[in-house]
Amino acid sequence: MLDRIRLNFELDRQDNPRLFDELMRFTKGPKRVNRLRTLAHDGLLAQASAPPVTMAQPQAPSVSELGSAAVEMFGPSI
Repeated sequence: MLDRIRLNFELDRQDNPRLFDELMRFTKGPKRVNRLRTLAHDGLLAQASAPPVTMAQPQAPSVSELGSAAVEMFGPSI
């Protein structure tokens, strides 16, 4: 027995204009379905190879880091 997923969905252009326009390039039927399958597969590969996104809060540099950066950029103070 084969595992199978059957999809039937509607996509409005306002939901995702780039995807909508890409899929509209193909006549409805197998070509459009194969393009969607390719985009989904490539998206999964890209997502799997991308580093995880963290939502860490940026920290302000310390005074010593700012001083070091100023010396490095402008030279020592007079």
